[in-house]
Amino acid sequence: MRFGIVLFTSDRGITPAAAARAAEERGFASFYVPEHTHIPVKREAAHPVTGDASLPDDRYMRTLDPWVALSTAAAVTERIELATAVALPTEHDPITLAKTIATLDHLSGGRVTIGAGFGWNTDELADHGIPGGKRRTALREYLEAMRALWTLEEASYAGQFVNFGPSWAWPKPVQAEVPVLIGTAGTEQGFRWIARHTDGWITTPYENDLLLKRLGLLAEIWRAEGRTGAPRVVALDGKPDAARLAEWEAAGVTDALYGLPDKSEPEVLAYLDRLAAKLGLTGGE
Repeated sequence: MRFGIVLFTSDRGITPAAAARAAEERGFASFYVPEHTHIPVKREAAHPVTGDASLPDDRYMRTLDPWVALSTAAAVTERIELATAVALPTEHDPITLAKTIATLDHLSGGRVTIGAGFGWNTDELADHGIPGGKRRTALREYLEAMRALWTLEEASYAGQFVNFGPSWAWPKPVQAEVPVLIGTAGTEQGFRWIARHTDGWITTPYENDLLLKRLGLLAEIWRAEGRTGAPRVVALDGKPDAARLAEWEAAGVTDALYGLPDKSEPEVLAYLDRLAAKLGLTGGE
């Protein structure tokens, strides 16, 4: 099992570059950041944790752009995976987003993983022209179109939300296939979408008690959709517990992800030291 870090970025506290460099130095394998372009003040969408329009953390209003944040992290690291948990691709132009991601993968030496979400905040999506009821269709089209731009010499796409004629676009990503994971609740609908269109699942932080059952369902659907091998599963964890991690790994969890506190750089670095010790990490090589 690999261990990673997620930094809920904001315009306060430790910078993504400092956090990613420190995580790599301590032996963590991955570094994730989230995304919200903005938060509409008046919303009908309920947050999945609070159950209403209130937010559990003011950083939802203060998140840094994920791709800029990861580019600063790429510049000061050499090995750590650069990922999102989660990004919202449909809140961007797909052609320019494909260019941004390909450029980051090119400049980082092939270290990008896209953790994407459908978007719980349908009011936010609506401001970007994405109807809440069509968010899965839109995300599928965005991913298909970006993959075409990343892999074909002359790419084109025709869909409901994405349309462009034969086009050239370089750089291509270093990776033959940029990994895509979906952060969503562990439902049959979500798992079927994951198995049909992506490489794996990022869990939500409020369903760990049911994780083993959810993993069984994911494996069943993965096989039923004709996928070979096993999906990548990134589980959001709280405090490390060796027995639980061993159980998760045996059930198919490939990565455990730990959130950083919203504190000053010295406090975050001290937390990383304690976390790395608990996980038995000895520093990156």
